[in-house]
Amino acid sequence: MQNESRDREHPSNSISHNTADAKYHKPWRKAAASLSLVLLGSGMTLAGGYMAGHSQQVSENASNLAVSRVNAAPPLPAGTDPNFVIQVVQKVGPAVVRIDSSRTVKTQLPDEFNDPLFQRFFGSQMPEQQNRVERGTGSGFIISADGRILTNAHVVDGADTVTVTLKDGRSFKGKVLGKDELTDVAVVKIQAENLPLVALGNSDQLQPGEWAIAIGNPLGLDNTVTTGIISATGRSSNLIGAPDKRVEYIQTDAAINPGNSGGPLLNSRGEVIAMNTAIIQGAQGLGFAIPINTAQHISSQLIATGKVEHPYLGIQMVGLTPQLKQNINSDPNSGLSVNEDKGVLVVKVIPNSPAAKAGIRAGDVIQTLGGQAVTDASSVQKAVENSQVGSDLRMELRRNGQNLNIAVQPGAFPTQVQ
Repeated sequence: MQNESRDREHPSNSISHNTADAKYHKPWRKAAASLSLVLLGSGMTLAGGYMAGHSQQVSENASNLAVSRVNAAPPLPAGTDPNFVIQVVQKVGPAVVRIDSSRTVKTQLPDEFNDPLFQRFFGSQMPEQQNRVERGTGSGFIISADGRILTNAHVVDGADTVTVTLKDGRSFKGKVLGKDELTDVAVVKIQAENLPLVALGNSDQLQPGEWAIAIGNPLGLDNTVTTGIISATGRSSNLIGAPDKRVEYIQTDAAINPGNSGGPLLNSRGEVIAMNTAIIQGAQGLGFAIPINTAQHISSQLIATGKVEHPYLGIQMVGLTPQLKQNINSDPNSGLSVNEDKGVLVVKVIPNSPAAKAGIRAGDVIQTLGGQAVTDASSVQKAVENSQVGSDLRMELRRNGQNLNIAVQPGAFPTQVQ
């Protein structure tokens, strides 16, 4: 499925789209109906990140979250106790919540029922428009003692009511402070004080092979604990079939199922390192979570303003290799001629995008962005995500064997639904 409204990456082995099917733990389901998962789709990569310097209020909220990190219970030592999982669960479990959402949906009658002749013929036997209530369940975790909770945006999407239930049985009405569909992060607030809260780790320091512990409410089974390891980091959105997201996911083999969405993924010290989000349909041991650093940065903006601005340029791109260069130049249908062996090739420029207005063209090879050398699309996406909407971002290009310096001003991502 082609989408021409965002910065994105072509798979490195071709110019075609080829992605896996991934599934959200989409909460909505009819009462008495079996659980189902929703296909994310296919397309290009969008990397997640925080727009630096968004506002002073954002910085203040980030500081408040940092204070919460300091005030939280100290992390457990990474010892060799075979029962360390028990210690983690006892420490963090009370701060993991169940989130029940509901929304009212009107049943749409077929257009034929609106035909006057049809209505005159059937009269009182005409069916009436009815409302039905769809309900869903997800997870979340408390990040501040005054009741701020992190969860997935799709857990509360379209909800008329949100109910938060703690492990101790207390239940509160939740208010959605903000949600960002592009990263699938949401913040819910409950009116309560002196709540248990989690300690936040640093997802930038994660390495494959580390312990991973998931706590959540899969399939309505509250307070379920599963364990595994960090299988990989930096999984791009298009690799897992989530082209409409702007996140580089953490992969884990800790069991994740519908209902785990929004719950924490923890390290062996009981620190939250990610937020469980998606699985790949038909696979086992392939779960994906949003890095906590990404979730924290996004939540800071949601708490401050209720929305998030994501900078974008409006290009399709791919990291160059000698083999890819040869493939492109030997393909008469590619429409491109490449002279460089490394850098990031601009495959397409979206009309009227910031990149188009700056004079960037298909076939340009990006060498540096913001003063940093770039060799793959992911590094370009990170540089753009860490820029600010409307600010100058310097770019060095190679075009037809010549060096060019261009200033581009990232725009706000145009298709966001706040």
